[in-house]
Amino acid sequence: MSLDTVKHASETPDSEQPWKELGLKEDEYARIREILGRRPTGAELAMYSVMWSEHCSYKSSKVHLKQFGEKVPDNDAMLVGIGENAGVVDVGQGYAVTFKVESHNHPSYIEPYQGAATGVGGIVRDILAMGARPVAVVDPLRFGAADHPDTKRVLPGVVAGIGGYGNCLGLPNIGGEVVFDSCYQGNPLVNAGCIGVMKHEDIHLAKASGPGNKVILYGARTGGDGIGGVSVLASETFDDTKPTKRPAVQVGDPFQEKLLIECTLEIFKEKLVAGIQDLGGAGLSCATSELASAGSGGMRVELDTVPLRDATLSPEEILMSESQERMCAIVEPQHVDRFMEICEKWDVTATVIGEVTDGDHLEIFWHGELIVDVPPGTVAHEGPTYHRPYARPEWQDALQADDAGKLDRPQTGAELKDQVLKLISSPNQASKSWITDQYDRFVQGNTVLAQPEDAGMVRIDDETNLGVAMATDGNGRYAKLDPYTGAQLALAEAYRNVAASGAKPLAISDCLNFGSPEDPAVMWQFAEATRGLADGCLQLGTPVTGGNVSLYNQTGEVAIHPTPVVAVLGVIDDVNRRTPIAFAEEGQLLYLLGDTKEEFGGSAWSEVIHQHLGGMPPAVDLDREKLLGEILISASRDGMIDAAHDLSDGGLVQAVVESCLRGGNGARLVVPEGLDAFTFLFSESAGRAVVAVPRSEELRFTDMCGARGLPATRIGVVDGDAVDVQGEFALSLEELRTAHEATIPGLLA
Repeated sequence: MSLDTVKHASETPDSEQPWKELGLKEDEYARIREILGRRPTGAELAMYSVMWSEHCSYKSSKVHLKQFGEKVPDNDAMLVGIGENAGVVDVGQGYAVTFKVESHNHPSYIEPYQGAATGVGGIVRDILAMGARPVAVVDPLRFGAADHPDTKRVLPGVVAGIGGYGNCLGLPNIGGEVVFDSCYQGNPLVNAGCIGVMKHEDIHLAKASGPGNKVILYGARTGGDGIGGVSVLASETFDDTKPTKRPAVQVGDPFQEKLLIECTLEIFKEKLVAGIQDLGGAGLSCATSELASAGSGGMRVELDTVPLRDATLSPEEILMSESQERMCAIVEPQHVDRFMEICEKWDVTATVIGEVTDGDHLEIFWHGELIVDVPPGTVAHEGPTYHRPYARPEWQDALQADDAGKLDRPQTGAELKDQVLKLISSPNQASKSWITDQYDRFVQGNTVLAQPEDAGMVRIDDETNLGVAMATDGNGRYAKLDPYTGAQLALAEAYRNVAASGAKPLAISDCLNFGSPEDPAVMWQFAEATRGLADGCLQLGTPVTGGNVSLYNQTGEVAIHPTPVVAVLGVIDDVNRRTPIAFAEEGQLLYLLGDTKEEFGGSAWSEVIHQHLGGMPPAVDLDREKLLGEILISASRDGMIDAAHDLSDGGLVQAVVESCLRGGNGARLVVPEGLDAFTFLFSESAGRAVVAVPRSEELRFTDMCGARGLPATRIGVVDGDAVDVQGEFALSLEELRTAHEATIPGLLA
């Protein structure tokens, strides 16, 4: 194939180009020609195609995402917001924490192990690029039906990839979720989050300024794996009826990444970089164009100096490759030698591939020939903006009218007992220890809470015991019933989980997983969920620091449930005051906080017992969520509660069973006046938690709740070796543990 140069492109305006095969629309190709005043070269076409993909440019979603900046003011903790590799918040004592959640959905379906592993690697480098040491990861996961044969292919591979990569990096996996639903059968959701810690003065941004500063590519050599990678895979629906672009999934090397992390942190410590960017989606196309666009000048790159694993790669392939474990740094000339010494010390390949110029274009050369000459902003930040049509789907009203209240309910204690066992042993409510035991949750020695706790928590200062907590949540069944409310319920649950651990919620990241934006019904779901999340964050005072949009999670015409996943980060002054979920001591008094109503739409009970999805999800009261959070945090700090567990999927009985099994103690429960046993046990009303209160603190705790106006109902006591609902049924801990823990190994081992 002859090499298209800029000059040749100018002289041959009518040459045919494979813009359609690269995923560009006709009007997008025309826009590129308009920007350049000529047809693009092959290398330019490759760059625009990956950078203007849905995954990289957010072309269908950014008109809605702007609400996060317009509606939600930054709180005092915000240091870096949307637009950088990850958001950064102030957590006190001079520390800053950066965190983000991303998706690696489509690659993980094609090649589960490497898709999931490189998802972890990519999010870790995003955090590293901000100047932080990564300290923990989380992984919200969604799979198809638990008993489907393909789930046995995808889930073990994904779990092994997450565990294999994260464990090798020495990063504790402290949280996340595992959800099964047939809607994810052809499109599992593999979301990955990471938390990093640094001092305020160590924050780094992705920009290339200062003419003469060198552009250094360092880390792994560039290979043919992942050419187009996630940037293409995440921008098209899987459909067996037409040709599809399925490039090779990236291949990860966690040991190379560990060297890259330590090398980069030493480089940061000596203040050797003026700007830095990781290489993830769109590879060098992204790193060079974004660094140049965010800087004050241009950039010149000699592409033939890029270290390769495959000498046959064309320049287009080098620009599109998403090979893992690579970073791009901007370094002042006087620091280059020291930079290289540190890379050599860590056995990390480093090469000067270009320099910052005083121009305004990104120029890329291949063996002396100019093959790219573009305004970098047009590649990185000025992709198309689509105002996709959206409309409430015709079936939405019928779905909401199909109320779960009509479903047959248990009438006797024996029926209640039977349904409790079915609930806690169902795949979504059963113990996930078979999965989480494959992750190292305590490496580094700073993990103080991890699965199955409400939130993961790590210590970030050994002397003061300052710590941070994170929880991720999202309920696609709720969002299918009402996307606006469903998004707020995800936010509320993650907020509640962090507060239940004793930490104060500060900010959020999100991963918005939806079907094809070309479907007006899906686009309506996305618009409603985004609006709900923005309104919810405004009310709770939790700004959005950044996140990810994953669209085209769809096989043919079948889209996943709308699944907005929300990660809430919180801070706790002393991790020794954390609140676990375990009922650890007999005699503790159990209090139900909040109001319990007949709310079963989208509930675990309706799914497990009746295979039903319909009606309205639980109502959201964010003022109540805020009040509940304040009570949980104050009670934790002042020693008024020994345990707390939020109430969500499965209702009160699910939470009580989990807390009893965690602590090895039973509970005697009394159904409060005004509630029937069924509603008491299975309702999924939001804004609730169950807490264990020492007898010595009961008066102080109830006085605080009463003074603040939070309903607090005494429902029982920690006692014995069974969950005993007085007058209804009793289930021994042994029977409960067998039912709760046998399901996942039975399906997947």
